[in-house]
Amino acid sequence: MPVTKPMVAVVATLALGLGATACAGPADDEGPGGSTAAAARSGYPVKIENCGTSQVFEKAPSRVVVMNGASVAEVSTLLALGLGDRIVANQQSYGMSEVPGRAEAIKKLPTGGVEQNDAFDIPRESMIGLRPDLVLSTTSYGFDAKNGFATRDELKNAGARTYISPQGCHDENSKLTIEDSYRLLRDMGRIFRVSDRAEKIVAASRKHIAGIASKVSDRKKPKVMMLFTNMSMGSNDFSSVVAKGIYNDILGKAGAANVFASASKTSFADLSKEKVAATDVDALVVIAYNDPDPAAYAEKLLKEFPQWPAAKNHTYVTLSDSIYLSPDNDLAVERIARKLHPEAF
Repeated sequence: MPVTKPMVAVVATLALGLGATACAGPADDEGPGGSTAAAARSGYPVKIENCGTSQVFEKAPSRVVVMNGASVAEVSTLLALGLGDRIVANQQSYGMSEVPGRAEAIKKLPTGGVEQNDAFDIPRESMIGLRPDLVLSTTSYGFDAKNGFATRDELKNAGARTYISPQGCHDENSKLTIEDSYRLLRDMGRIFRVSDRAEKIVAASRKHIAGIASKVSDRKKPKVMMLFTNMSMGSNDFSSVVAKGIYNDILGKAGAANVFASASKTSFADLSKEKVAATDVDALVVIAYNDPDPAAYAEKLLKEFPQWPAAKNHTYVTLSDSIYLSPDNDLAVERIARKLHPEAF
């Protein structure tokens, strides 16, 4: 997920399932109030340690607000767990997805009638007015007062619990792996008391990825350049090139290697056209963020750098939400593996 300010609000934890969008009823997830014995039967209270705070849930949240952060990880995770009916305001959308029906399901969610601030997210007054009992943010940026947002303490005083997605405490996602996607699923499973659903998704994803990895593990790893379509985050021609993060974990499982993994200590490299031209690129992975035609961008790059093996073999993959923090990382692994190692399938 590209991280720039204020672009971090548009492309922060990009960090982007196997579940359906069916909604779970309160009888499934909420325990009856009242006595200690009743609370124990309900599975509450639930305590989550999250970015330096302890969040205690006495019951399953019913008024969830999902902040933008240029992510769909949080809203997709809730939908994969069947919790769409708990969302009163969602600001996340990529307009596309590797999961059939996911983009449409996200589009149908309520937005709360919020007008975003200059940081492309929910301003403090609007957030408080939504009366949330749980607010999800991609990074700590979403709870920073100087950015015009309600703080975690302010939301606590208003009766809301808060949650920052894995590795989002420091607004940097260079250390994310697929395991962090599973952690997000499991945390939401605990909070809403649907851990059985979360574990089924995790188990199915692990099995799917392991099966693909076993097919390609002994094959030569193509050198991949992964970048965002038509996006600028730095001073050079290629400032949205992936260097580190969950992307590399996915590439590795798919039998590929990031050719620019050492180009930056952070998630993204800011590369000159000359540096890109001088690098042998076997395949492109083009990531679309609200871009309706990522293939056109890939085709343009292949024409611009005809010396690449990728251009000579016309090899590229387009992805959207499954390449980030997501309940659907297994889909990205499969899509990349099938394109780069078709003979293995």
